[in-house]
Amino acid sequence: QGQLVESGGGLVQPGGSLRLSCAASGITFISYDMGWYRQAPGNPRELVATIASGGSTNYAGSVKGRFAISRDNAKKTVYLQMASLTPEDTAIYYCSAKLWIREYWGQGTQVTVSS
Repeated sequence: QGQLVESGGGLVQPGGSLRLSCAASGITFISYDMGWYRQAPGNPRELVATIASGGSTNYAGSVKGRFAISRDNAKKTVYLQMASLTPEDTAIYYCSAKLWIREYWGQGTQVTVSS
């Protein structure tokens, strides 16, 4: 019965910034590894960034240095700060929560980078 709700997506110009949020409910948030994934038209879903329950992070090479993932366990929320955005970042961004074989996904939020 875990639920994840993303917010913060929208239209942004190249070079701009955007902050995505993912609010979790129905789970023991501090126990879960959290992540952001994205899917562009015609492409498979790909990992963007993860942050483990202990705080360690991992990033896709394409976003390393531009994106930052963080979590606030008190708010049961994970964030993705996106900077220096390019049209190639355009995709639906999904939030995930994982604990061993248990996995939850959000509904996704659209990010469009265009002039």
